[in-house]
Amino acid sequence: MWNQIYNPLGSAALSTLAAAIPVVTLLVLIASGKVKAHLAAIIALILANLVAIFVFTMPANMSIRASLLGVVTGVFPIGWIVLNVIFLYRITVETGRFELLQRAIGGVTTDRRLQLLLIAFAFGAFFEGASGFGTPVAITAAILIGLGFSPLAASGLSLIANTAPVAYGALGTPIQGLASVTGLDPYTLGAMVGRQLPFFSLLVPFWLIWAFAGFRGMMQIWPAILVTGVAFAIPQFVISNYINPWIVDIGASLISMGCLILFLKVWQPKELWLSPKLRGNDESAATMKPPKPMDTTKLTQPQLWGALLPWIIVCIVMLIWGTGMFKSWANAIFVWNYPVPELDKMIMKVPPVAARPTPEAAVFSFTYLSFTGTGMLLAALVSGVLMGISPAKMIVEYGRTIRLCAISLITISAMLAIGTLTRLSGVDATLGLAFAATGVLYPFFGTLLGWLGVALTGSDTASNVLFGNLQKITSEQLGLSPILMSAANSSGGVMGKMIDAQSIVVASTATNWYGHEGTILRYVFLHSIALACLVGVLVMLQAYVYPFTAMVLK
Repeated sequence: MWNQIYNPLGSAALSTLAAAIPVVTLLVLIASGKVKAHLAAIIALILANLVAIFVFTMPANMSIRASLLGVVTGVFPIGWIVLNVIFLYRITVETGRFELLQRAIGGVTTDRRLQLLLIAFAFGAFFEGASGFGTPVAITAAILIGLGFSPLAASGLSLIANTAPVAYGALGTPIQGLASVTGLDPYTLGAMVGRQLPFFSLLVPFWLIWAFAGFRGMMQIWPAILVTGVAFAIPQFVISNYINPWIVDIGASLISMGCLILFLKVWQPKELWLSPKLRGNDESAATMKPPKPMDTTKLTQPQLWGALLPWIIVCIVMLIWGTGMFKSWANAIFVWNYPVPELDKMIMKVPPVAARPTPEAAVFSFTYLSFTGTGMLLAALVSGVLMGISPAKMIVEYGRTIRLCAISLITISAMLAIGTLTRLSGVDATLGLAFAATGVLYPFFGTLLGWLGVALTGSDTASNVLFGNLQKITSEQLGLSPILMSAANSSGGVMGKMIDAQSIVVASTATNWYGHEGTILRYVFLHSIALACLVGVLVMLQAYVYPFTAMVLK
């Protein structure tokens, strides 16, 4: 048995600096653009092992086993999702259904800003609610690149859009994870998050279009942005506070999409924005072919249903795969839990990170049938059969998809290895304790702790599991509401989703823009920081300033 050590150097400042080495190295190497993402991840993983072993005194065999557990977790379930999303996208392109989808969207609007609202924000939120874990970025970025958006626009804007829905992703999995480690009621936590994120559900669509088209371009379509944001924010609040936290994204996204489409039947901007490139210097524009003029010929009814068929199948399958009933059934049929020898429950999380000494689980759960990626593969196969693709052709296309995604799968696995190792070694807890030492400013920095957790792990669920109990303990010591600060961990975390390396690799894979992960990171980084700080300001107001304090649940 090995106990985690959170101040191995006897100085909180020095220990925090040592703990930051792997993640800072990873982000700097990727942002430099001079080191490929998979090499940057491998270098950062080596450094993470050295820091864990030689600074935090983690036994070397535990450090290596933790890294290998993370590698496998990177493939299943995360890489498995990305692989099958790209496979679905490729077969829709091969059959010409994707071109029909382009025409269907063009039938709603040819304005690129409005397409972003419809696809990146509203449609992406649906997939976040149904499956999460990289699915929305992969799908929306692939659709946008197919519509002619530049690689940087498709990648970066999909990442920015996939923020406000994240706390309720995968049918409320982050809320459930937060409840499991804090012991607080998931309905209360979900309701508190629903009193924070609707402000940003209204703001993010404006932010998204401003990032793409500038302030003037944004103001030209402000009525449509307002309709989209309000139609998402109000249901997000109502469902989370008066129904449950599991179906928030699904309900809000469908209402938002429906309201936007209906609004566009009676309103269109005076000036259409047809450029698929980001305003200003879009360095990815040089790598893209000039987009073909979009065919706006009205689709026949059979063509329209043919274009939507694969995505309707995906929606149905993802809704089924996300339910607890299906997961229970699937896991009863096939589940293989592998406790990692000499690692599982051999590491003790200790106070102040845990209320009492708690052994850390290190189990690889191979629940193949219930994996989101398996559902995505089934949707792709069913779509392929209904679109008339032969089994042999699908096998060939799947082989091509594996070759296309190979480097990305290596990168994602290395990223997850870093996240798993830092969690089990206590390195990330050391970073969290540095935030917890900020006293009266803790509501602000505690929110940024959630942001850091998602940036490190790539998952709001993982961040909540990692830091949720620390948030509860620290808030109680400072006389703050544990419900407020636990919810703030999840709300702040959503803004870290756009800069976590895993999501960036998913975006570069979906847009076939390999080797440019640094460009994507540089583009979204300041957006991520700014939005996270705004969430921190809101939480500070909710902690100390009336009437915001009246929003805090007891």
